[in-house]
Amino acid sequence: MRAAVLHEIGQDKLDVVDDMEATGFGPGKVRLRVRATGLCHSDLSAMSGVLPQPAPFVPGHEGAGEIIDVGDGVTDLKQGDRVLMCWLPACGVCPSCKRGQTQLCLAGFMNAGTPNFRRAEGDVFGFAGTGTFAEEVVVAAGCAVPIPDDVPYEIAALIGCGVTTGLGAAINTAQVEAGSSVAVIGCGGVGISTVQGARVQGAAQIVAVDPVASRRDAALRFGATEAVSPEEFADAKQRITAGEGFDYVFEVVGRSATARTAYENTRRGGTLCVVGAGAMDDFFQVNMFELFFDEKRILPSMYGGGDVLRSYERAIALWRAGRIDLEGLITHRVRLAGINDALDQMRSGEALRTCIEI
Repeated sequence: MRAAVLHEIGQDKLDVVDDMEATGFGPGKVRLRVRATGLCHSDLSAMSGVLPQPAPFVPGHEGAGEIIDVGDGVTDLKQGDRVLMCWLPACGVCPSCKRGQTQLCLAGFMNAGTPNFRRAEGDVFGFAGTGTFAEEVVVAAGCAVPIPDDVPYEIAALIGCGVTTGLGAAINTAQVEAGSSVAVIGCGGVGISTVQGARVQGAAQIVAVDPVASRRDAALRFGATEAVSPEEFADAKQRITAGEGFDYVFEVVGRSATARTAYENTRRGGTLCVVGAGAMDDFFQVNMFELFFDEKRILPSMYGGGDVLRSYERAIALWRAGRIDLEGLITHRVRLAGINDALDQMRSGEALRTCIEI
């Protein structure tokens, strides 16, 4: 079986091999033939060590495909079902799930510590317990979510992570109000989805902030009312909000420096929503006086901040109605053999989302 593997954390290239085996199939599990997967910035962060992940591992967590086998006890899936991959499935019984905060369920993270691939050299992990840069993967049945027949695999793959994360940050976590002012810092695939979420919610001004000109242009196509470079952000704040700051600012980079910029450009009483996944040793700081005096809400958003199954359904409904554009997010397409070109395109900012056809 073909797969792309990172042998050691810190390497910047993946090795496409033909001798990978998907392991762990049994009761409660399904075997999935991956048809399409997106390249998410979190994959790069895991490769570089920003996000913790044991190695060697197969990256990829934003995938879709079809069920080719089901284990004992799996009653709601069958061979041939079209599914998207949920890398953070809810167990339904933990305290977070019982409170209705299924996006905080830790059951899925436990999967990341169990190898689900094997080569002659030994065990191989799948990123976030999945590993969609492979022809096949074995996952818990809860990770495979059926999709309607009219949803293409490449669209379903994006809904499995980036789209759900960005839309959910605006709709679930921040609950952007109609007529409000919004700024989005970082306009890759997740940031553009956040822009679309703010537009769906009825924001009056949506300012996209990104150093890459092509991403700024893309943000305008997806609903931003203005797109500026980081150096132009202060001027936009002055012009649009008379210097007060934006009602909502979304940080979609995952760095303390941009989170601080987001905080400073949020109005008093406004909302800073942290969407980007950052490193454990990168600390965001506010002083105790400003924290009290400015009364700015600081809201992290994990996987869109809501029930992911409901979020998937909502994304499909909005896409069907023409309220959001998902096809346009896919700026590049490659086969698995071209995965390293896709990595370079994401690092340079050239790609919003690359669809990898497995």
